[in-house]
Amino acid sequence: MLVKGAAGEPLPSPYKGLARHEVEFRRGEFSLVAAGPGTGKSLFALNLALYGNIPVLYYSADSNAATQLTRATAILTGDNVRDVKRKLLGDEFGEYTAYLAKRWWLRFNYEARPTLKAIETDLRAYFEVFGMFPHLIVVDNITNVAGESPNDSAESFTFGLEAMCEYMSEMARFTGAHVLALHHVIGEYSDGLQPIPLSGVKGKIGRVPNVILTIHKEIDGMDGRILHVSPVKNREGFEDSSGQTFSSYAFNNTNMQLTDVSSDL
Repeated sequence: MLVKGAAGEPLPSPYKGLARHEVEFRRGEFSLVAAGPGTGKSLFALNLALYGNIPVLYYSADSNAATQLTRATAILTGDNVRDVKRKLLGDEFGEYTAYLAKRWWLRFNYEARPTLKAIETDLRAYFEVFGMFPHLIVVDNITNVAGESPNDSAESFTFGLEAMCEYMSEMARFTGAHVLALHHVIGEYSDGLQPIPLSGVKGKIGRVPNVILTIHKEIDGMDGRILHVSPVKNREGFEDSSGQTFSSYAFNNTNMQLTDVSSDL
């Protein structure tokens, strides 16, 4: 029996500030998170994927297995990510095995350039093993997915991304999963230090996603960081396409966790 789940059901989310802005990650829908390199969009997605112990299929084209395993373990346990990495490399990782086994339906794919056919095969395999599709599918990054006819022209790049978004949206509807794709921004926002408007999303692919979030960062000068997440598109809630309205999350660089800052800035 095909188990699609309840279309429109919101996933459990650790991001209370986004909830105050009426942002939900609903099953059967497609969303996009865009930010400059190194801003923290992958950590944003990983914290969501690990929250609530839901079935997840995570395409991690930009980060390898050791990186994601140590980050995930640190987020789940609160342990220092450097200690976790040392134990992994020193063959002392066994203490985490039982704990991680509780997240048995979280699966990662580390192909650098997954194809659409490979994604479909993975989804069929996931259903075969678990008797359901994932509730959340993360694609990190959407530009790493191999399309049908790659071309270097700007027009074809935009068209290709638009078609890829259509594909991701259809995947969400068919599987009943929320599909969250990560993406880049145009050059003037690539340092991640200022609010990013909807127009700052690379390729200007704002038509298809139900929700588009942009992320910029604030550095305190002492290796601390706050991530500011702007709902620049939100079909069923608050949006501000300028990016100037955002909720804020403190980043703990020892355990990779993101924590709500009590008041929106």
